[in-house]
Amino acid sequence: VPRQYSTGGKPRLGRITKRGDKYLRTLLIHGTRAVIAKLADKHDQLSEWAKGLVERRGYKRAAVALAAKNARIIWALLMNQTEFKTQPAEG
Repeated sequence: VPRQYSTGGKPRLGRITKRGDKYLRTLLIHGTRAVIAKLADKHDQLSEWAKGLVERRGYKRAAVALAAKNARIIWALLMNQTEFKTQPAEG
């Protein structure tokens, strides 16, 4: 899981580094690219966040950021032994 540094209530999440399994990082990025390609059809909270990120930061940075977010979500799901539940977009 990428590192997290928090101070004063502001979480600062670490980047995806080249440590760890190269194949797993590759799969995360490829999966994220597939998700970004289909974002126009989706209206859940995570997809709306990703659309805004692509517009603000660009495709490649958004792909890496979403891959890092997915890695954190996957880790949390595995540790808590729960299923992923999508949140509808607000507004």
